[in-house]
Amino acid sequence: MRTTLGWALTTTSRELQRVPLERRDLRDDDVAVRIDYCGVCHSDLHAIHGMVGKPMDGLVPGHEFTGTITAAGSAVTSLKVGERVAVGTLVDSCGVCDMCRLGQENFCREYPTSTYGGKDRLDGTITQGAYSREYVLREKFTYRLPDTLDPAGAAPLMCAGVTVWEPLRSNGIGPGSQVAVAGLGGLGHLGVKLAVALGAEVTVLSRSAEKTPDARALGASELLVTTDDAHLAKASGRFDLILDTIAGPHDLSPLFRLLGLEGTLSVLGYPREVPVNIMDLVFGRKKLSSSGTGGRKYTAELLTFAAEHGITADLELVPSGQVNEALARLEKGDVRYRFGLDLSDLD
Repeated sequence: MRTTLGWALTTTSRELQRVPLERRDLRDDDVAVRIDYCGVCHSDLHAIHGMVGKPMDGLVPGHEFTGTITAAGSAVTSLKVGERVAVGTLVDSCGVCDMCRLGQENFCREYPTSTYGGKDRLDGTITQGAYSREYVLREKFTYRLPDTLDPAGAAPLMCAGVTVWEPLRSNGIGPGSQVAVAGLGGLGHLGVKLAVALGAEVTVLSRSAEKTPDARALGASELLVTTDDAHLAKASGRFDLILDTIAGPHDLSPLFRLLGLEGTLSVLGYPREVPVNIMDLVFGRKKLSSSGTGGRKYTAELLTFAAEHGITADLELVPSGQVNEALARLEKGDVRYRFGLDLSDLD
């Protein structure tokens, strides 16, 4: 076994504690990655609070990270020691089911192994995440990080980025498309950047006009105030796609009214149970959809696209020793737009 350090829940505290962790010895198709930067995702907060069903004892969060390969198994062919890499929310899958064959390993029917809180396909151990200095995983789920991308800002692309990228691509968004983004947080700000880079006209939906300068700085053409009924009425039927990144419970009906014929509302903030009025879908043959991060096909495509357009997350980088403070601030919404952990303080 390989020993490293990380931040985990323990039986003595509900805050993350710095503890030694064990990583498996490398299998033939494994690489070891020294983790340099890891994004702090809102779903990490959910996991710490026991809201997503992951095992709590010894939980090590973190599933969007960048780093450098320090060792490689004998069967590794596409990567080598010293290369910069990025890793997302999935570290293994069965590889043979219909979803895996389509490049949608995130929907694997047999063994979709999440980066933390998942069960290893071969030995049954529970995966421990990237709030740590080292990770060991299959070469297949390790992506070469383009040289032009800042490694800290690129880390959130591996979860937040691909979560918004898949619905943008599956809905054919490009020049002439009208896209709205509800919520301007970790997911939403990347949704704006990526949709704009695809050539869409992008509008931000927010409860107040205060974020208008931020929306425009990210490339949005305007901001619609969702508490202003008259304002919303003028945009009725405008959008081809709405990326709904709002995490808390909210009424979907006003969003449906903003969609045009066969427009899609993609709910990405995972607000648990949200009632849906079917009549909101009927008029205009509207569609309700979602997305669960991304498979290998779209993840690789996103990294290439982000490098071509210079897209990374806007983040506040903090030493990993401040992880509990970052999580507390994230819970209050006190971040613009993503926290990133610098793991070098675990040396």
